[in-house]
Amino acid sequence: MQLKPIGRIRSPFAHSPGTPIQPCFAGGHTGEAEIFPENAEGLRDLAGFDRIWLLFWCHRASDVKLSVVPYRDTVERGIFATRAPARPNPIGLSCVRLTGIENNILHLAEVDILDGSPLLDIKPYVPDYDVYPVGRTGWIGERGLDVVAADARFEQPS
Repeated sequence: MQLKPIGRIRSPFAHSPGTPIQPCFAGGHTGEAEIFPENAEGLRDLAGFDRIWLLFWCHRASDVKLSVVPYRDTVERGIFATRAPARPNPIGLSCVRLTGIENNILHLAEVDILDGSPLLDIKPYVPDYDVYPVGRTGWIGERGLDVVAADARFEQPS
């Protein structure tokens, strides 16, 4: 398997501490996705969407940990029951607002991604496909909303 970035994320977040842990906590934070010129044609028709999914490589993620204490908890959990970046394949997923497109630059709002992250793919957010009613949200539903920004626990030392 080979992954090839299609672009790079630009954001105000150089390091994890203080970075919103999800787009819903990133209200005033904007950024850009610079799409490499050879991929720019793929942006055609994207401007008609309010939100897009960005799949990116968590390039500053610490080594793989199969058990972690997530940002919103004090108990160790299995990595696949969390959104922590210290994964076997540190792929991030973020549903950001698309506020505009200029040539090969996507203007984004509600950004929760570290600056310089390699962008792997873009998909449109479609409520008919992407919103499911659920009855169970595991340990997250039991914890409440007490942490909204990251600390350094999952970042490689500089």
